[in-house]
Amino acid sequence: MNLDLSPAWISIKTATAATIITFCLGVAIARWMYGYRGKSKGLIDAILTAPIVLPPTVLGFLLLLLLGRNGPLGKLLMSVGVTVIFSWEATVIAAVVVAFPLMYKTALGAFKQIDGNLIACARTLGASEWTVFWRVMLPLAKPGIIAGTMLAFARSLGEFGATLMLAGSIPGRTQTIPIAIFFASESGEMDVALAWVLVILAISIGVITAVNWRWESQIQQNPKKNQSIKALNIAFLLPKANSQTRKFKLYFLSRIFKWSIFKWSIFQSDRSSPPQRQRHSTPNLLVDIQKPLSGFDLDVKFETGDRPVGLLGASGAGKSMTLRCIAGMETPRSGRIVLNNRVLFDSEAGINLPSRDRFIGYLFQNYALFPHLTVAENIAFGLPKGMSVSAIEQEVEGHLLAVQLPGCGNRYPHQLSGGEQQRIALARAFASQPEVLLLDEPFSALDTHLRDSLEKLLIANVTNYRGVTLFVTHNLEEAYRVCQNLLVIEGGKIVALGTKQNIFERPPTLSVAKLTGCKNFSRAVAAAGDRVEAIDWGCTLQTLERIPESLSHVGIRAHQIAFVSGPDRFSNDPEGNIFPCWLAATSETPHRMTLFLKLHEPPKGPQDYHLQAEVFKEKWNGLKERPFPWGVSLHPLRLILV
Repeated sequence: MNLDLSPAWISIKTATAATIITFCLGVAIARWMYGYRGKSKGLIDAILTAPIVLPPTVLGFLLLLLLGRNGPLGKLLMSVGVTVIFSWEATVIAAVVVAFPLMYKTALGAFKQIDGNLIACARTLGASEWTVFWRVMLPLAKPGIIAGTMLAFARSLGEFGATLMLAGSIPGRTQTIPIAIFFASESGEMDVALAWVLVILAISIGVITAVNWRWESQIQQNPKKNQSIKALNIAFLLPKANSQTRKFKLYFLSRIFKWSIFKWSIFQSDRSSPPQRQRHSTPNLLVDIQKPLSGFDLDVKFETGDRPVGLLGASGAGKSMTLRCIAGMETPRSGRIVLNNRVLFDSEAGINLPSRDRFIGYLFQNYALFPHLTVAENIAFGLPKGMSVSAIEQEVEGHLLAVQLPGCGNRYPHQLSGGEQQRIALARAFASQPEVLLLDEPFSALDTHLRDSLEKLLIANVTNYRGVTLFVTHNLEEAYRVCQNLLVIEGGKIVALGTKQNIFERPPTLSVAKLTGCKNFSRAVAAAGDRVEAIDWGCTLQTLERIPESLSHVGIRAHQIAFVSGPDRFSNDPEGNIFPCWLAATSETPHRMTLFLKLHEPPKGPQDYHLQAEVFKEKWNGLKERPFPWGVSLHPLRLILV
């Protein structure tokens, strides 16, 4: 068998050139399509992926119409003395067209798999879009992009129909392996065709095996292993050496690669000139925005200074969306956001600063640490540009000390516990020197012990922070301990704003009172003088506060219900609101007992009760020995009128 090896060389050369072109075009266009939100996105995507479903001969015919002697591009090229058809360049063009959709769709899918909070976090840390792409998106999408590159190479290597129509079958110039197989079989040289088929099969199976291995590695989600992929790829190019030398070369080359990417991203980010940061002695944030949401419209207006504000409300009330609008992750329909006399958003003036220019520190619920970067690199991500290496190291170590994690800068996020990861996220947020710190339920994924320790750490850091702090949480007591002021959002509207003492002691509405933890309510109407009738409790109560004209309910907190002793105190007391009660049921926690009480008469069952009272177990041990009825006091100073 006389086998001409030129088709192998032409195929490999063509596939390599096409893969390089496809890689650059596919990744670039995939990145653009990832962020594109235009109405024609579906149409553009359909055009880009059409070569997947169109027969190769159809693609070849279309390319021939475009690049042929009578085609628009063909005529233009011929005017400058360039002929494309029936040349090696034509084989590359045909391979690029058929392989591009594989690279594009795989890269786009890899970008879509990236946690959106990581990209949003990078922007809030001041990263430009180039920096976000080079330092966050590209490393995290690397397994998918590598897989797409392999598939594109295999597809380029096996292209036949479009290549034959556009480039023909010129031995030594455009005859690739698939074309050689076709003509060998046509001429009856089955052994030659079989040899080339075995070559193609070997390459294709090898590529598919490598792609599967890459995807399995991604599913395992081992960031440390992903971090070393650069070095593993380079390893195949290294000469044989002893293990120590080989390890050193791998580490050295991988660090050079990371350093090059870092310097390139810095160069690109420095091309834009972000606004200069101006410190204010009295921080101030004004928010007045409107944005349609599912089921209701977000319409909030408030102003705050340097005292931390806790945002409370039910799930889906609009708390997190408010923070995302302030950070620039979401765009309101209308309104204004002004931070320290600097307009971040103004719908009428057409101002909408990108996240990187807002000087925002955002602490995400899921930490949003970059998994491919070390702890030190995560913290240094948002540091001001132009700092020396020694200054960066000192700054990072200082922030690690502030969160009580010194010496862990070389570890990766997956090597840390949940509490440690949140501490690093807090350190990274403060390292960027933000003018406003946004905390979006930062402790919700942690257990009770970690929440307590991190809460103390947060309070210590916020105390010395000269900026605006907004803290979203579902934990009422947590908000009370961390924040001096509270803002309550219900259905996209602010229903309460003020000091925590005023909101807890005088909640303006029933929903706010319930949100602050009050469990006992009765419908109420004003009675004679300074008394109210509690309809659901069947009693009249003495009050000391002015009765509101729109009174609808009266309430009392479970821990403020008192018990009195003495058989002569069971009748209604006009000064202490003392009534007889019976125990309907109990509920136990490690330190407290919840008592479900029925007023005036014994209960008919465990669900037949008026009030919930909470007492420590020491109090319960003495109370449970008393005969019924007990005397319960609803003191006038403790009543809540809403």
